Amino acid sequence: MSDGSTFLEVLGSAGSNKYELIKVLQAAQNEFSYIPASAAEEISEKMNIPVSEIYGVITFYRQFTLIRPGKHIIKVCEGTACHVADSKRLSGYIADLLSVSPGETTADGLFTLSSVACLGCCSLAPAMMIDGFVYGRLDEVQIKEIIENIRKGEK
Repeated sequence: MSDGSTFLEVLGSAGSNKYELIKVLQAAQNEFSYIPASAAEEISEKMNIPVSEIYGVITFYRQFTLIRPGKHIIKVCEGTACHVADSKRLSGYIADLLSVSPGETTADGLFTLSSVACLGCCSLAPAMMIDGFVYGRLDEVQIKEIIENIRKGEK
């Protein structure tokens, strides 16, 4: 949806063409960062597709999520260099620190923790990305400080 169209514009142009469902779901995902139930219901109504079928597509493709992400997305690199540098342990530390598992969002809605195959910054292993900013050569002390600074900035 790089043309700047909104979800409702894409939905409107799709009409009842079932072959446009993926495009419409992508538009919703881009606009909301997840696919809210209200969007799935609106798609069902406008495209005349059963909600169950829409949820089947959403849950089949990894690009879609039904879970509202946190305000800050933490992506922990699990690529080869980071794996060798013990990113799994650091990912576990972050999960414990935030009381979430990868793929989950903190109770306050501030952070979502995820693992990614590679961030493309192998010389900085182990690395993570938060809101597009890469943090590298990490240890537990640095991670705790980064997360605390983000929390302070939210108050």
